Amino acid sequence: MEKFNYAKSADILSLSASFTDFTYKKHCHEEYAVGVTLRGIQQYNLEGSFQASHKNGVMLFNREQYHDGSSYDREGIDYVMLYIKPDLFAEILGGQELRFTSPIVYDADLASCILSLNQSIRNGTDNAWSSELLFRLGGLLSETEIAAPRRKNNAFVQKAKEMMNSHIDQVLKLDDLCQEFGLSKYQFIREFKSHAGISPYQFFLNCKVERAKQAIERSRDIYAAVADYGFADLTHLNRHFKSMFGITAYEYMSQLS
Repeated sequence: MEKFNYAKSADILSLSASFTDFTYKKHCHEEYAVGVTLRGIQQYNLEGSFQASHKNGVMLFNREQYHDGSSYDREGIDYVMLYIKPDLFAEILGGQELRFTSPIVYDADLASCILSLNQSIRNGTDNAWSSELLFRLGGLLSETEIAAPRRKNNAFVQKAKEMMNSHIDQVLKLDDLCQEFGLSKYQFIREFKSHAGISPYQFFLNCKVERAKQAIERSRDIYAAVADYGFADLTHLNRHFKSMFGITAYEYMSQLS
């Protein structure tokens, strides 16, 4: 049985999930993602490197780090995940940007803090307590070997991403991008994927879904999100939303109401 329960508080999105057969397609998030495997073995490819998180494993995803995800076997997995905006960590750490160098660690204090913050969000505890737990989490991360200065994106990829983001409500105009960089279509796809770890189309679609999710959080108007971000219809959005978040956009909106 699949279970994907979302809750949001103090600008942190919490996910409690349980599944056996479901598989996340390759995607990324604009936020940092930190989570704990509660049961089973969670496997995923992280930028081409195979990872397996066992019970009590703390999973650490940098922003815009591409990955998929599934259960290792038929026993299934239970886990929690927190999605935290970069500016929150930057404020806690005095402007420092986190860059996780270890994708999975086994640290009891870190796991306990993540689980406590997840529970606080799900219980609707006042924001002051959630903020205190987030501050403690930032401190735990910055005190370990897993925090390092964030590497700059390749200039070519960064400019291409900015161009795509500026037209996120339209279809991907690959010819315009190729002309800007003086590359053929296949040269551009090859160069972008070699630096970003994902194809231009996958990146563009990922951004469209992320923007639609943010719009739904703000307005609770799912059809406006469909129209504003260039999806053919709700079915189109739901299909891609589910591949990234485990549930449809409509189900997600219902959980946040």
